[in-house]
Amino acid sequence: MSPSEKNTSYLTGRLLLAMPAMGDPRFHKAVIYMCAHDANGAMGLVINHTLPGVDLGQLLEQLNIHPEEIKGDVSKPVMSGGPVETARGFVLHSNDFAQDDTIKIDEAFSVTGTIDALRAIASGTGPEKMLFILGYAGWGAGQLDQELQDNAWLVTDPDPDLIFGASAEEKWVKAVQTLGIDPGMLSGEAGNA
Repeated sequence: MSPSEKNTSYLTGRLLLAMPAMGDPRFHKAVIYMCAHDANGAMGLVINHTLPGVDLGQLLEQLNIHPEEIKGDVSKPVMSGGPVETARGFVLHSNDFAQDDTIKIDEAFSVTGTIDALRAIASGTGPEKMLFILGYAGWGAGQLDQELQDNAWLVTDPDPDLIFGASAEEKWVKAVQTLGIDPGMLSGEAGNA
């Protein structure tokens, strides 16, 4: 297998869509943007589960970024990115913004995880498109590969309009539809043909 063929088996920069039969309620109809995936494991951010009753403005206030400092739109919901390190924050954003610790995932998406990024967003100098996410989903070596073999996930390419534009409630349906699949036809039952 050539290095380029090997790399295509990894899902960095792709979307994972939880199948309806997913037994873990934390991932019910989850859409996960994959930040990293290699032989050592995987890390992704759930982009369609909101934290109830919390928006970015409230979170900024908790971080002592005061309303008079806020010039950008901070009415966005805060996403629940997964069950790992739920107090750790990530900004998934368009590539028109970068800081020293920004990780460029591909030509369209980057991730930054600092309070300075939140200050830039509050001041109106942050990325044009972004989601703020607390926590992440993680898999050990081979774990995600096994879940893929068990048909727990569908995989599709990310679309900035879907990720940043669609409401949290409609992201899973829209993402499944990009595969040419009617979401209503996906069974909640697992089985083999």
